[in-house]
Amino acid sequence: MDADLPIDLPGRAALLAREKAYSHDLQSSGKCLHIWRIVGAYSNLTVFDVTDNEELHHFSWSLPLFPYMTITPLAEHPSSI
Repeated sequence: MDADLPIDLPGRAALLAREKAYSHDLQSSGKCLHIWRIVGAYSNLTVFDVTDNEELHHFSWSLPLFPYMTITPLAEHPSSI
């Protein structure tokens, strides 16, 4: 997930606080298994435990920062062992 959040966005601090709380809720529920920061960028790599793409879509669209994000979903490769 790459975020492009304007520095001067009104309500920026409150939006970031909502994003953090939502992330913590997903982690506590077990739906977000891992989250890593991409060093030097306003980006992260997150591993979700979802049943299907629809559930991933729901979590993605529910992120408070979603309007400012570019999300690239990954899926298991069929040749992976």
